[in-house]
Amino acid sequence: MRESGILMPVSSLPGPYGIGCFGKEAFKFVDFLAEAGQKIWQILPLSPTGYGDSPYQSCSAFAGNPYFIDLDALKEEGLLTAAQLKAEPWGDNPLEVDYGTLYVSRYKVLRTAYAAWRRQCAGQHGCAFYYPDEYYAFTLANGAWLEDYALYMALKTANQMKNWVEWEKPYRLRDAGTLAQFAAENEEEIGFWKFVQFKFAQQWQKVKAYANEKGVQILGDIPIYVSADSVDAWVGGQLFELDGEGRFARVAGCPPDYFSADGQLWGNPLYNWAYHKQTGYAWWVRRVRHALGIYDLLRIDHFRGFDTYWAIPAGSATARTGKWENGPGMDLFNALEAALGKLPIIAEDLGELFPSVRELLAESTFPGMKVLQFAFSGGDNEYLPHNHVKNCVAYPGTHDNTTLTDWWVNGASEKEKANAAAYLHLTPCKPTAKEVAAVKPEAARIAMLRAALGSVADRTIIPMYDWLGLGAEAHLNTPGKLGGNWAWRAAAGFATPALARRIEAECSVYCRV
Repeated sequence: MRESGILMPVSSLPGPYGIGCFGKEAFKFVDFLAEAGQKIWQILPLSPTGYGDSPYQSCSAFAGNPYFIDLDALKEEGLLTAAQLKAEPWGDNPLEVDYGTLYVSRYKVLRTAYAAWRRQCAGQHGCAFYYPDEYYAFTLANGAWLEDYALYMALKTANQMKNWVEWEKPYRLRDAGTLAQFAAENEEEIGFWKFVQFKFAQQWQKVKAYANEKGVQILGDIPIYVSADSVDAWVGGQLFELDGEGRFARVAGCPPDYFSADGQLWGNPLYNWAYHKQTGYAWWVRRVRHALGIYDLLRIDHFRGFDTYWAIPAGSATARTGKWENGPGMDLFNALEAALGKLPIIAEDLGELFPSVRELLAESTFPGMKVLQFAFSGGDNEYLPHNHVKNCVAYPGTHDNTTLTDWWVNGASEKEKANAAAYLHLTPCKPTAKEVAAVKPEAARIAMLRAALGSVADRTIIPMYDWLGLGAEAHLNTPGKLGGNWAWRAAAGFATPALARRIEAECSVYCRV
């Protein structure tokens, strides 16, 4: 069945507290999707943001982002007051996330809410150690990751949020006695981090259930790698490539490509795939099972890394020093499918693709991605719509691309614009430079959207900012650039009935409604 969806990060929703959240704007956006005939809401990872404010460099592969907790819902529960929320700064620009301000204000009010919740729980039963049944159920169901996460975050707090490799040796090496003593002395701090995850899960499941009731599936996203500064790396041990002193021997990245002449040095620890195989890929089974409890569909970032991955010696200045190594291939996905059944996975198969990567994608039967912004560099390449296949997802651009408007004005080369203009019938088939220059960005944007919708691909996903016709201000992420990413927020009232009708009409033409 042909269908379409919209890419819209939760962080990009409007709202009064500095960042989008699971509040009324999330429910309004679900209504908008349903009115527009959309079947998929694609979001970025819901994990806590880390280095560079990136959701792909998180402190946990399992935890949720505390920034997304709806503070108004906590106010309605009696855990916060309007005055407490009004007293905090949330950033000066409602169209941009100010992560520095958010870090201070958000955790301050969440700690206030936690203290009120503890008093509320104690007051209900006259016992300082009483917790509601739903909290116990959550901690029991998620104990396999929650206990380590809460202890890790308490330790990070005690260590001024330093990377765990900078902690004192007993904490860094997880000495059991030292950790037990720390936990006993910091019960409330550990309790705070569990509370935050409880509220995140409680609120997100309401949003997801509402979306599902409206016929909208959530397409989530998990990075292939965990962050070096994460609880997963702290507790992982043999899960990762280590040197003789227990440090990460090599780190992840990608070679020089379209986005960066020096490649990208991500710095994530690399998996010890031989050890994962010995365990039957138990950690991956647990990770994907958890993700499929949060999302309906799952996009796995950097899918090619399961076939071959770029391994960079630790301490390298750029990614140029790396080399290709072999990943687990179908062995991993066979283990996942044996444990979890048919996997609703979309493979992010972009970048330099060896024949073996294409073979892995074909054998897995996962749909890959086709990005129109990559289609017009010349030749009969796979991203041109006439070369798409049914089992793929067509995008005008991903979160790593700029908006269509900005691509046409500032990003595309003259050759790309000439090729695109001819292909999309915006000019004669062999246009002059003057004819290409006369093409208005708005016309190019609409033509690109229609080309994506008209693709034979079973699914088309359009970023919200491209439906809105926004420019460079809405560019979510520039790979390799530190700072200024992941900040775009939509203006209040962006999801209008008129826009929903227009999207529904456009998608109807291409039988996607």
